[in-house]
Amino acid sequence: MVSRLFLSLAFLLMSTATFAHGADQHVLGTVTAIDEGRIEVKTPKGAAVSVKLTKQTRFKAKGNPKSTEPPTVGDRVVIEATRDEKDKKVLTATDVHYSAAKHAPVAAR
Repeated sequence: MVSRLFLSLAFLLMSTATFAHGADQHVLGTVTAIDEGRIEVKTPKGAAVSVKLTKQTRFKAKGNPKSTEPPTVGDRVVIEATRDEKDKKVLTATDVHYSAAKHAPVAAR
């Protein structure tokens, strides 16, 4: 009886967490190109993914969550995006979380 209760509770919690997550897609990787309308990301597996940017897209820099500046080429990103209703191949970014690329120190002369 206790095991059935535990199992039922576990399934209930898992389904709630899945439902709360929504239909967002996540794109992780390194920025290879960015302009006003799109961001190109190279994933850890080597795939290139293009994500549409809109005026509603929010940018959040690591260590400075109030930043509204977009990332630059070389920055690491995690993009929360939604699929277009008409064209399922198009991803539109809602949030872009990023951290600046670590630059190598300049050697002293």
